[in-house]
Amino acid sequence: MTEKDPSINVLGEALQPCSSDPMTGFFRDGSCNTCAEDRGSHTVCALMTAEFLAYSKYVGNDLSTPRPEFGFAGLKPGDMWCLCAARFLQAHDEGCAPKVNLAATHERALDIVPLRVLKAHQPD
Repeated sequence: MTEKDPSINVLGEALQPCSSDPMTGFFRDGSCNTCAEDRGSHTVCALMTAEFLAYSKYVGNDLSTPRPEFGFAGLKPGDMWCLCAARFLQAHDEGCAPKVNLAATHERALDIVPLRVLKAHQPD
């Protein structure tokens, strides 16, 4: 079994859950936990928007279409989801990054996304 990295968020505190409906995370445990096998670094807990979902589909990662064969119902605006850190940074660079829950974003996201960028996408 794959060993999870310590469940610490970008604020240096205990990682909070991201979403259990839909069930998210590399481990599908509701949190943005990660490990060495998580090549995409699914570590950024983000609030899905129509704009971001359209952007993600445009760049080749369709998160909104249901894929029942993988037990995936498809995401809709308002859902929380553990995004790949590089995809989040790409969306930030393109001006369409979603809001982020810092308490539920794994510290490993900082390997890819600077904390100032994550903080710039906190909810108002």
